[in-house]
Amino acid sequence: MHIVLILALAVLYPATHILNGWLFDFATISDNVSLIYLPAFLRLFNLLVLGPAFGTISTILGGLLLLSQFDEPLRVGLLNIACSSAGPLIALLCFRIYMKRQPEITSLRDLGSLTLLYCVSNSVIHHVTWVLIEKSEAFELTEVFWMFLGDLNGALLGAYLMKAILDYLEKKGVNFSGPSQRKR
Repeated sequence: MHIVLILALAVLYPATHILNGWLFDFATISDNVSLIYLPAFLRLFNLLVLGPAFGTISTILGGLLLLSQFDEPLRVGLLNIACSSAGPLIALLCFRIYMKRQPEITSLRDLGSLTLLYCVSNSVIHHVTWVLIEKSEAFELTEVFWMFLGDLNGALLGAYLMKAILDYLEKKGVNFSGPSQRKR
């Protein structure tokens, strides 16, 4: 079952990336930065649902499926995949160190904190890497901010869409609450 979910999320990742480029073309700032980036939500979702190891594998596989979509050298594409996979892991590690516990999926405070940590770590690690491989000439804080904002918007929009879908399915009779959880 785990392998099916990993593969399904790996395929959903590039599909969401392509859909994001089509839907939010108006919000594109550069080849690698958009003001709304839905796959940011999936990176965190993969990590929280599948765990750090399997969530990262799913993100890496999805990134590998996307390689053909970019007009970049292979090493740049692979480094982007590494950065995209490392961002959520760094955020989770920072959360665990600071809070001295795992994030609770049902806690909006935990999810909000983790999302902010992810958006910061993802944008910083990408831009530092681009400077190190000389894809960017300098570390531009404005570019880091725009990527942060795009990841934040995408993560929030993805969470709202997921909530809307779950609410719709619950109204249709699909029960997501376990026997120990009561609806309020």
